Amino acid sequence: MTFPRTPLIAAAFAALALIAQPAMAKTLAVGPDKEFKQPSDAIKAADDGDKVLIDAGEYFDCAVVEASNLIIEGAGADGSAILTDKTCGGKAILVTVGDNITVRNLTLSRARVADKNGAGIRAEGTTLTVEKVKFLNNQNGILSGPRPDGVTIIRDSDFTRNGVCDPTCAHGMYIGASKLLRIENSRFSDTRQGHHIKSRAARTEIVNCTIADGPNGTASYLIEIPNGGSLVLRDSTLEKGPKADNRSSAISIGAEGVTQPTREITITNNKFSNTGRYRTFFVNNLTATDAMLKNNKLSGQVDALKGDGEVQ
Repeated sequence: MTFPRTPLIAAAFAALALIAQPAMAKTLAVGPDKEFKQPSDAIKAADDGDKVLIDAGEYFDCAVVEASNLIIEGAGADGSAILTDKTCGGKAILVTVGDNITVRNLTLSRARVADKNGAGIRAEGTTLTVEKVKFLNNQNGILSGPRPDGVTIIRDSDFTRNGVCDPTCAHGMYIGASKLLRIENSRFSDTRQGHHIKSRAARTEIVNCTIADGPNGTASYLIEIPNGGSLVLRDSTLEKGPKADNRSSAISIGAEGVTQPTREITITNNKFSNTGRYRTFFVNNLTATDAMLKNNKLSGQVDALKGDGEVQ
């Protein structure tokens, strides 16, 4: 049986159709002559799936990012949209609470908080993607606590002069317990006292990166995997410098106790140099999983491997 579609019923069906449709994503523009003057204003107004587009310029601003599936992007070239000198919640310049956040083409600099753990980004949601972002002179470049389902993807980004140990250590990047950390085509340099990369992820992948102390960097490890977990490092250039704070090894796996499965340790096609006047290990493996080192080129006073594994 069919009912006649009166004008009133037709209007009701049309209203229901509008309700059923997902809201259209919108772009919220930030800049001196735009609707939003500060990035935090646009981020606060954003809904799930929106984009915040930030004009070039220096913003003394920070934000808690609560929307999910959000893109925060600099409109200018080469990180010319700069967020600096302000942190939110005693944590970071950007605190990403929502899930599936992308941060792109920004500079995040001079994050300072009272507990010496201020970050360019504090990752609290499940997935964070960072592309073409410069992290400059922060206590931490990126910091996350435990996120059981957490995934962190870093591409084409620069981490320069991050880190501090006063009294505990902050790092170029510190990722807490999570599923995956993947870093591609990125650069870490001049890290201070802390590690360039510290990861408690179940799997850490570092591909085509440069991780270097340089003449003035005072970093501890280049890469630390403190609780075990799989590590794949390939096609990268690494260097320990003359002022390194920890001279025992460049890469350390399991130093704080192996508390999760280590499925593989694969370190291939890398270049490592020790430019200091001391002897070091390229890899110190404290897990029971054999490390496979293959086609790595080592220079300076360096031994390839301490612990279980094979060098080819």
